Amino acid sequence: MSIVYKRPEVFTDEYMKYCGGCGHGIINKVIGELIEENNWQEKAVFVWPIGCSVYADKYFKVDSICALHGRAPAVATGVKRATPENLVISYQGDGDLVSEGMSEIMHSAIRGEKFTVVFVNNAIYGMTGGQMAPTTLMGQHTTTSPYGRAEEFTGHPVNMAEIIAGIPGCYYSERVTVNTPGNIRKMKAAIKKAFEYQMEGKGLTFVEVVSPCPTGWNMKPVKALEWLSESVISTYPLGVFKDLGKEEK
Repeated sequence: MSIVYKRPEVFTDEYMKYCGGCGHGIINKVIGELIEENNWQEKAVFVWPIGCSVYADKYFKVDSICALHGRAPAVATGVKRATPENLVISYQGDGDLVSEGMSEIMHSAIRGEKFTVVFVNNAIYGMTGGQMAPTTLMGQHTTTSPYGRAEEFTGHPVNMAEIIAGIPGCYYSERVTVNTPGNIRKMKAAIKKAFEYQMEGKGLTFVEVVSPCPTGWNMKPVKALEWLSESVISTYPLGVFKDLGKEEK
């Protein structure tokens, strides 16, 4: 009998702690497949900050470092500059990257640091109790915005893929999602491109993944996918916002 599919061997046997319906497991799987398919096991270095992403330090058989909340880009900068031959991945959530770590990611892009950011945007603080994040949608109910996010108090959601794309040091920026098999394939292609550009020595590569958080959104997993498709993507449209590789060809 031929093997059609098997679990990537880059994963450990650790039990995954992500909530049911969370997109992190899918994103982890795709990154694991890419590392294995391209023989990057000995080159990959993850930088995990605080947040749901921090669990993944136990899931991969590769080197990793845990950074302080929001500081993953600073740590990734040091790792990549010290070992430029490595594939350095800063894996961050929206509360971490857009709130505590906004200055870190902005200055990494300004400097054109040559690592990859995989930014998981679920529009909420998923790990710490479902509080409002900078990416929370207008009118969205959270534990700290029980009546819905209001413009007069907290402004508008932050569209990071577009912001990063506007900085000269960014080489590639794309927003993808995990709501359908087709979009998961597009996500894999985007992360692969970002990794390849990094290994070619290009500037900052940035992939934003719009992901469901059923627990934080207080929804069943199927309903969370529906809401992502119907509401979240209208605020965070999918697509490529910058690809200097295409311009150079």
